[in-house]
Amino acid sequence: MRSGNTRRSIPFRTNPLSDSGVIGLFDSGLGGLTVLRRVRERLPLVDVLFFADQAHVPYGDRTHEELLRLLRANLARLDERGVEVIVMACNTSCAIAERYGWPYSRAPVIDLIESAALAVERAGFRRIGVVATAATVGAGSYGRTLRKRIAGIDVVEVPAPALVPLVEAGMVTGAQTRAAVAEVCSHLPLDLEALVYGCTHYPLLEEHFHAALGGVALIDPAVVQAQRAADTLGDRTGGDATTTYLTSGDEGAFHDAVARLMALAPGL
Repeated sequence: MRSGNTRRSIPFRTNPLSDSGVIGLFDSGLGGLTVLRRVRERLPLVDVLFFADQAHVPYGDRTHEELLRLLRANLARLDERGVEVIVMACNTSCAIAERYGWPYSRAPVIDLIESAALAVERAGFRRIGVVATAATVGAGSYGRTLRKRIAGIDVVEVPAPALVPLVEAGMVTGAQTRAAVAEVCSHLPLDLEALVYGCTHYPLLEEHFHAALGGVALIDPAVVQAQRAADTLGDRTGGDATTTYLTSGDEGAFHDAVARLMALAPGL
């Protein structure tokens, strides 16, 4: 048994068929790193396989049919690697599954939108805003899930199509990004109690959301998502504590982007 909580990060493997991990985690791109961070805080010694479907990012402007096809393919990809649990890091994929049903997966899947609803319920908020991709907002999944779990809750969903491309380009700071976040927040009611990040890219822009919304509570569903992963697996201490990163896009560009974001947002 290993002692301590030191972990190794293996940026890329050259033979995808040999990649494996106890936890499989996927997003359309770099936003899933915010979920990975929370998983690592809760399960520092478990092997993780992180997959970014950058060949198809952004997901937010795709049709529901395209998104359902991508979801099936991504679940199958992780199943083939023998993961024991799939931790969703893509809200848009979860929104499509909420509307059309989850495709088959051998491994159990932890739904990010359900984790968001649990976080809101535990905090006791009643006047909620959700900022998400256009596809997630269009599917209406956050509103349905929250209203089903919490009777009488008031939910306002606002699309933010400009934000994911900014994060994918590494533009998490600066005046342009701050203005883009402020523009999104201008469509939210003034009497919000809390804002839910309906996309895993958005926690990387937290300073801008704070600037735009002041004292409104900001809810990152990844915190509860990581706890549910730990509850599913138990508090494991075995494994090599490796994180393997895979992308369907350009590996060199992905490696550079991950390194850049890790420098800009320590703890990723």
